[in-house]
Order: sequence, then structure tokens, then C-alpha cells
Amino acid sequence: MRLDHVGIAVKDAGEAAGTFRRLFGLPLDLERTVPDQGVKIVKLASGESSCEFLEPLGPGTPVGRFLAKGGGPLHHVCFAVPDIAKALEEMRGKGVRLIDEAPHIGAAGLPIAFLHPDSCGGVLVEFVEKP
Repeated sequence: MRLDHVGIAVKDAGEAAGTFRRLFGLPLDLERTVPDQGVKIVKLASGESSCEFLEPLGPGTPVGRFLAKGGGPLHHVCFAVPDIAKALEEMRGKGVRLIDEAPHIGAAGLPIAFLHPDSCGGVLVEFVEKP
């Protein structure tokens, strides 16, 4: 397992990513709107990991509610795993509460799933399958 990305909730993903590009020279890796997740994503590469800026598409979306509650800017930490079904089963065996019982396709077109912050020291954790 390795750190894949850190999700950062912001009001304007383009502006925040632009600041990181200007200050730290991080190249653009992905820019996409994901309507079914209610989010616009701008991802900047940083070695084998990346910074993923999350902009809510509205106040009723998960990221919109997160920001409205005063959450942020850290939204989640994502770990790359070779077999997401196996990783979820391992977490279930350790008593971890899952948000996603089964993986679904994320913004990068790869299977993802989230673990509940209550089981992870208050941090929302995402798995992404990268064989």
C-alpha cells in the first residue's frame, strides 16, 4: 500500500490548484467534473503521489456539506492498493466501518471505495485500485 493522493476541499479547485502550480511547480495531471459525486476535481502530480483539489458542485453534495460544516481543507487521504476487493475485506475483518461496501468507478476511471472516518482516527480514507 502506498499513498496515492491527498484530497483537499476548496471553494474553487482551479484557483487553489493554480496557486500550488505557481508556488511549487506541480504539473496538472487531471481536471474533471464528476456529476454523480457532485464534485469538480483538479489533480496535480507530485512524484508518485498527487494533490487532488475538490470543488463542490453545490451545497448539498458531500464536499459541499463538508465545507459547510467547517471541515477542511483536508478532505481525505487515498492509498493505492493492488486488489480493492481484498483490501475492503481485510478492513471489514479488522472491524472498520465502510462507507462503500463495494468499489465504484472514480474520477480517474479506476475502482475506488471509502472507509468511514470513525474507524480511521477521524480521517476519511479512500482506496484506489492500481494493480
